[in-house]
Amino acid sequence: MRLDKFLSESTSLTRKEIKKLIKDGAVSVNGSVVKAPETKVSESDGIMLCGEAVSYKKHVYLVLNKPAGYVSATEDRRYKCVTELVPERYAHYGVFPVGRLDIDTEGLLILTNDGTFAHNVTSPKKDVKKRYFARLDRPAKQEDKAVFAAGMEFKDFIAKPAVLEITDDPCEVYAEISEGKYHQVKRMFERVGKTVLYLKRVSVGGLSLPEGSIPGDIYEADGKELEKTINICGKL
Repeated sequence: MRLDKFLSESTSLTRKEIKKLIKDGAVSVNGSVVKAPETKVSESDGIMLCGEAVSYKKHVYLVLNKPAGYVSATEDRRYKCVTELVPERYAHYGVFPVGRLDIDTEGLLILTNDGTFAHNVTSPKKDVKKRYFARLDRPAKQEDKAVFAAGMEFKDFIAKPAVLEITDDPCEVYAEISEGKYHQVKRMFERVGKTVLYLKRVSVGGLSLPEGSIPGDIYEADGKELEKTINICGKL
């Protein structure tokens, strides 16, 4: 691809700013200064901008520990959007949330510019597991596990069999589902007579929140975790 296109897709600079830097001699390709924006380059070339190496990424995968109070959208007239938490260095990728978390739900939310990946993660056919921690108003019972495992039929969809794990405190549980319908986890607990007081997603496929992560933290997905999730989605 053209050098200026390579740099515009790999940095937050505008095409106009990049062309000026190239003409000013601030860009080198494989050790040689290049002043022609139309110079053809590839991902294997060693490209330096102002003395710093630039690597090309067509897609980026970010993991956000979503805070409560943000909607899973790129724009909203009433509420703050999760994309407002994306660092400036990733702004040019135009990432969007993969699926959604309710405004009051915290936890792992993937943001990417890879539409195929996003579709596969959210498709029930791919069976990508989403794991949640929930705090309930009433203790979970052993018989609730069987209800989750049998699947649930709602007016608007049929939930696939899910896993319910009860901790030492029966008001604190983990639920693992493979869809992500509107208010799904909350509705499933309502079916067994419980109200969710707090909800946090802790993992999606092979991606999980790092230990010590707090709401608002965002980082680029670890290669090994990402590879697991992509493999689950059948993309490789």
